[in-house]
Amino acid sequence: MTDLTTFIAGLPKAELHVHHVGSASPRIVAELAARHPDSKVPTDPEALAEYFVFRDFAHFIEIYLSVVDLIRDAEDVRLLTYEIARDMARQNIRYAELTVTPYSSTRRGIPDTAFVEAIEDARKTAESDFGTVLRWCFDIPGEAGLEAAEETARIACELNPEGLVGFGLGGPEIGVPRPQFKPYFDRAIAAGLHSVPHAGETTGPQTIWDALIELRAERIGHGTSAVQDPKLLAHLAEHRIPLEVCPTSNIATRAVATLGEHPLRRMVEAGVLVTINSDDPPMFGTDLNTEYQVAAQLLDLDAAGVAALAKNAVEASFLDAEGKARLSAEIDAYAAVAGR
Repeated sequence: MTDLTTFIAGLPKAELHVHHVGSASPRIVAELAARHPDSKVPTDPEALAEYFVFRDFAHFIEIYLSVVDLIRDAEDVRLLTYEIARDMARQNIRYAELTVTPYSSTRRGIPDTAFVEAIEDARKTAESDFGTVLRWCFDIPGEAGLEAAEETARIACELNPEGLVGFGLGGPEIGVPRPQFKPYFDRAIAAGLHSVPHAGETTGPQTIWDALIELRAERIGHGTSAVQDPKLLAHLAEHRIPLEVCPTSNIATRAVATLGEHPLRRMVEAGVLVTINSDDPPMFGTDLNTEYQVAAQLLDLDAAGVAALAKNAVEASFLDAEGKARLSAEIDAYAAVAGR
């Protein structure tokens, strides 16, 4: 695995399922916690590592929201965004579509225009400094209900920042049916955004069907339970609807019991287009390079197989045709030399 680990580290990559606040490194979380001492988030790195051990998905959401509460002003937003890009550049991530939840910040008093200006300023500066291209998928925090859906759709459609490409739905799935969000997705799609809801992570295949039919999903976040429905797998494969797979996340949140039980291989064997992603990397003690190593192990991949997996993410991305061709060519050129 050492040679493959080195190959993966240098491989140009795209990432399509990674959360904005969930990408806050321990260093940044500790710094933010120190700036906001009324928070229960630890500032000590060892204590922080223990804090990020989750009992179940509900506990993960509780901890996640406590970190969200550390983002209290536009400078917090800008700093976080810029540092995420720095960490991505270190992994040779050339392009990323970050899942951003504006409502979590606006409801805490950050003006919507200030929030958008902060992420856009950080995006442009980071691209200039690091070469990593960031794009946004604004998502509805499902647990916050239709008020959050309305606010997210309004910000997305009215402010419509230059980096915005997608519209999503995250948070808990149990007790949060997808069809109720159809009007908001209809508005976002009419405004030119792509539909990228989470579905089938902690619920069954019907949630994925609902996302496809009611929300017109073009990609599915997680989609872990798709393997329970052969008809659904066939539909995803036939229509080339990608799944954004996050193996370590699925284990950490107990969506999948063990790595050996992870359905990634069954997805691939069914012909589904899968992409590999890190979700909330520091919280899960991972990064995208590690997730590629996990996927290589689950799928018995060599360097060529890993490169093909990286090209899946390019295909499934919302890059324009020229950008896709350029990044795919870079992956091929790297693999031709480093994969020998």
